Amino acid sequence: MILPIGEGTLLIRTDFSDQPGWLRLVQVVNRPSADGFLAKLQVVDDPAFGDADAQILSRLLAERDDVVLLFLADAYTMTHHEMPLLCADPRAPEEGFRAAAAQLWSVENNLALANMDFGEFVGAADADGIFRGFQD
Repeated sequence: MILPIGEGTLLIRTDFSDQPGWLRLVQVVNRPSADGFLAKLQVVDDPAFGDADAQILSRLLAERDDVVLLFLADAYTMTHHEMPLLCADPRAPEEGFRAAAAQLWSVENNLALANMDFGEFVGAADADGIFRGFQD
């Protein structure tokens, strides 16, 4: 398995049980926010990554310094009504959190530009571990 090199944060599909659900997810994460913000994503839709987890994917990225964030669309993502994606730092994949698909732009924009750090999103996640946006 080789992850592509390109522009945008990797969004890797690891669950292939629901094609219509996947298409809805891709639609949601590619929709701009109310203020026009949009996640810059490189979507990986390859069955070779089926059932891969953040640790496996992080090992594949061990030699690369161009990837600071991964998004995984796993079985939990595909079965939850908010489609919360797993957000992982490839250098510390065990410290991930989930972000509702509609809020992925906020995570990607801020972490990719280093405006915020990973811990700020972890701290802003609700009790169930899902980041749904910052409260005013």
